[in-house]
Amino acid sequence: MTGEPMVKAEGVHKSYGAAHILRGIDLEVQNGEVFCLVGPSGSGKSTFLRCINHLERVDGGRLSVDGQLVGYREKNGKLYELKDSEVAVQRRDIGMVFQRFNLFPHMTALANVMEAPIQVKGESKAVARERAERLLDRVGLRDKMGNYPSQLSGGQQQRVAIARALAMEPKLMLFDEPTSALDPELVGDVLDVMRDLAESGMTMIVVTHEMGFAREVGDSLVFMDGGVVVESGNPRDVLGNPQHDRTKAFLSKVL
Repeated sequence: MTGEPMVKAEGVHKSYGAAHILRGIDLEVQNGEVFCLVGPSGSGKSTFLRCINHLERVDGGRLSVDGQLVGYREKNGKLYELKDSEVAVQRRDIGMVFQRFNLFPHMTALANVMEAPIQVKGESKAVARERAERLLDRVGLRDKMGNYPSQLSGGQQQRVAIARALAMEPKLMLFDEPTSALDPELVGDVLDVMRDLAESGMTMIVVTHEMGFAREVGDSLVFMDGGVVVESGNPRDVLGNPQHDRTKAFLSKVL
């Protein structure tokens, strides 16, 4: 992992009214890295993730993906927000998988995965279909391509959502607690797909409560609380031998 970091956050702040959610986040995610964010609810993890693809505006500091400022351009030391169309172009390179699967209910699994490359990139149906079939096969859903979301389990819907994000051929994948809405027996299939992605070299930022996944697959782990990075390092070190009392208290409840 060399060169420019894939994601660089420098002093990132975000507030909603009087609530100061992110309080100066500094971190770097290297190319090809699996970067796990853990912490209690309300610690700012999901907000930070949404700032990376400018679903939320940052109020201070700066965020870059692959060397490019996200959502802004800099001129004479000042930041100017990009137009929606310019932000949309940046977002093409960033895949996002949400807690809730957000699939189009009136479309089959195959059509869900084909939709964005056709609409956003102007790909032909034949090219989009070939890739969609390959991706659905990759996530273990070759036999469910013609099914609608209502005919799929939560775990299957989430795997379609991952295939849909991959269809845009992103250079970065963001996962916002992708297994927290699933029944326990369905979690493993989704984590297996994420493991496979990690092994293929995809850069991933994963907000998760799955500490086993973080320990086994993660390259770096950050523990956030109260909108700040409390502790960071190798997942096995942080989870196995946390240095901060706040980290210890959190892990004592979840491990």
